[in-house]
Amino acid sequence: MRMNAFWRSVVIMAFLAFMIIPLIATFMFSISTRWDRSLLPEGLTLEWWKTVTSRGAFLLTIKNSFYISLATAFALGVLVTPTVYWAYIKLPRGKVIFEVMSAFSFGIPGVILALALIRFYSGVPLPLINTTNILLLACMELSFPFMYRPVANALDSIDVRTLTEASQSLGGNWLQTLTRIILPNIMPGVMSGFLLVFSTVFAEFTLTNLLIGARFKTFPIYLVEFTRFDGRQASALAVISFVMAWAVSLLILWVTRKRAIPTGGGPVAGH
Repeated sequence: MRMNAFWRSVVIMAFLAFMIIPLIATFMFSISTRWDRSLLPEGLTLEWWKTVTSRGAFLLTIKNSFYISLATAFALGVLVTPTVYWAYIKLPRGKVIFEVMSAFSFGIPGVILALALIRFYSGVPLPLINTTNILLLACMELSFPFMYRPVANALDSIDVRTLTEASQSLGGNWLQTLTRIILPNIMPGVMSGFLLVFSTVFAEFTLTNLLIGARFKTFPIYLVEFTRFDGRQASALAVISFVMAWAVSLLILWVTRKRAIPTGGGPVAGH
């Protein structure tokens, strides 16, 4: 047992080192005056951080990235959660369709997806091309598996049919059953999907660059612009992006725990 605990600690420490050391190195490079002739930086400065944060596009790109990331995560949560729950109750065999749909995003490169969406929506009589609407739809298609899989796993972990029948026997309708019985039990899965979708869309570059480009500049596009002439400034933006993603994730988890809906007691149908 002691040997197993030892190797478990070794694996955990190795994993943490693998994840943290690159971030520390990126941060050190972003505050170095020069770091190409020795093992350690030759000097430290915050000049590169001032340069990237003083431009007007900095706050604008952050706002755009937050907007498209939160909108995509919210839209997928509202769309996927009730749909998958309905499929589990009314159409159990339909889960295969969701599995196939979720595989598309992993098998189709972003370039092909962007071109296919442009060709398809160019024939639709709606104002989608060259707008944030098409970017939102593309991001939803790209990140669909990251919302579907956590929600499906959460539904698999509970007895959906028994809970639904119990709610209906007490007079609860479909919406009440979903919002007051099912959703509180699968909330960890829904929030996991929300965070996965948010982090995926926040770092998305290919779709944004091909579908909209400079008309709706996001933070990854802003970062790539700096990689073309100064890696230290790009490193500063990379650290900022990582910190923001972690801060938002922790904030969402904290708010979710504070506002957790109690699952015990209380009538279903409001008697």
